[in-house]
Amino acid sequence: MVLHSLCLSPCPSNNNLILPNNNNLIFRNNNNNNNTSKVVILNQNKSDQKRDFSTSSLKPTSQTRRDLMLLGLTSLSLTCLPLSATHAGEEEDPKMASFTDEVNAYSYLYPVELPSKKFVFKWVESRKPERYSSAAPLSPNARLRIVSERVDIFDNLIISVTIGPPNASLINLKDKSKWTAKDVADSVLADKSSLRVTSTERSAESSVLDAHTDEIDGEPYWYYEYLIRKSPNTMSEESGIYRHYLASTAERDGYLYSISASTLSPQWKKMGPLFQQTVSSFRLVSPTENYVPPFKDPWRFW
Repeated sequence: MVLHSLCLSPCPSNNNLILPNNNNLIFRNNNNNNNTSKVVILNQNKSDQKRDFSTSSLKPTSQTRRDLMLLGLTSLSLTCLPLSATHAGEEEDPKMASFTDEVNAYSYLYPVELPSKKFVFKWVESRKPERYSSAAPLSPNARLRIVSERVDIFDNLIISVTIGPPNASLINLKDKSKWTAKDVADSVLADKSSLRVTSTERSAESSVLDAHTDEIDGEPYWYYEYLIRKSPNTMSEESGIYRHYLASTAERDGYLYSISASTLSPQWKKMGPLFQQTVSSFRLVSPTENYVPPFKDPWRFW
């Protein structure tokens, strides 16, 4: 309705009438002292280079009420909603659940429901938290290992946490404050490949789209976004569908702790913002008595 489109900001309480009049907009402003109203007429003719403002005084009449009834209004009092109200629910925050792994001392948030869309995630904890020494390796050298993982098979979503030492060929500085996010990303991805490949082949398999560093509680966290071009099946490869990832990495005790959240590229527009919240929430937390450092008992598999 015309009136709705005009309420781009909350209306003052003393403005109680808005009437369309040809190309003009009429705003009535009550004057409580003399029971009269001032009307400001805003000329909306697009051909005019200047807006024409004029004021006049008039008293409410029965004709005015009849005009309002013809507009479908039953009262002189109109309520203008803030502009944000017209977009309510469009960017509604999802319901998030908190996950803490005491064995490896980290935590993060993950989405469980989108109330406005009546959408519920179907997460399954495919890998329960376990110590580094017994975790599943991601590469033949077993440097990088998955210590926990949850998946939504129906919507092809994966959130996993890995631990592994920095790749010495890519990160050779002991001072982690001098590490770049791109170097950290390359280090993690180098040990993530399931095959023994050259650096050129690995670069063709995955590509980092963006990388930056933030400092949280005095510790650097490296954030990066990347694609894995190696598709899970021939059909996906031919159609140009790849996995899209967001990831965050932090360092403790000489090991890189990384979280990654991914889905197929066609779903990224919908899931990307949600994964951004998950990756941004990733934190290394204070160890408890259940904490097992990655370097402890490397021979132990239980």
